[in-house]
Amino acid sequence: MRRVRYEHSGGPEVLFLEEVPAPAPGPGELLVRAEAVGVTLPVVRKVREAREPIALGGEIAGEVLALGAGVTGYAVGDRVTGLVFGHGYADCALLHTAMASPVPAGASAVDAVTLVRSGLVAYGALRAARPEPGETALVTAAASGVGHLALQLARLKGARRTTAAVSDTGKADFVRALGADEVVSYDAGSWGEPVDYALDAVGGTLLKPAVAALAPHGRLVAYSSGGGTVEAYDLLVGAKSVIGFQMGLIARGQPQTYERWRTELWELFLTGALKPMVHGVFALEDASAAHAVIEARANTGKVVLVP
Repeated sequence: MRRVRYEHSGGPEVLFLEEVPAPAPGPGELLVRAEAVGVTLPVVRKVREAREPIALGGEIAGEVLALGAGVTGYAVGDRVTGLVFGHGYADCALLHTAMASPVPAGASAVDAVTLVRSGLVAYGALRAARPEPGETALVTAAASGVGHLALQLARLKGARRTTAAVSDTGKADFVRALGADEVVSYDAGSWGEPVDYALDAVGGTLLKPAVAALAPHGRLVAYSSGGGTVEAYDLLVGAKSVIGFQMGLIARGQPQTYERWRTELWELFLTGALKPMVHGVFALEDASAAHAVIEARANTGKVVLVP
């Protein structure tokens, strides 16, 4: 089978395709023929920054080819999606049943990788903000794979006004079509009217303006891998708060919550209330081009590899 790998850190140019034997599923694992693989900013960042090469993992969707020892609830031929911690940029990947879920009829593999992991992060970050109907919301990276879903979910959960913060105002039409009332660029002097809560997927230097955009008693949910710091005084003067959110903790520690959120996302998708958007579909051998889109922050919606 084919697999994308790299041997040293760098930009998209360090990725290459190799031929390797298909792996055998271990206990509790499914061998999945990958029909779609989601490309995420954290993985792109790790390729550039990690001291040692890592396996390119992430969300996948496809058909079960084989079962490992002790697997129940799945059969060969089932369509599944889930998060892969090993090699996911490949024709076949190993998916542990703890991270797997069925793909319902009426949904494609691309739908699955666009919705499930990114949607779970968006939904979880929103839940961490404890939104109340009628409140106002800000979403950074609002055109990204996670952000465009967070923007829609905030509206679905009762936000009366939503502000989309984007890297390029050329994305304004895209986010407005998904429900944004206001669109601001990261370098704008003001991010508009203060909001009750903000969902930040960027971190770094954007944390300061995101905190400044909060109304008194506002909440900022930080779920980015981009780091950054917040001044305690900036929180104190407005009685503001920062909440960290990490999806892996929910998946590992609260599996019932994880499953409930996943079911709710599929229901929203199948009723047409939530619309996952795809920026582009790339062949496996074009993984470097897919990473280049993410690095340039050029995507509007999810970037997907199709082996």
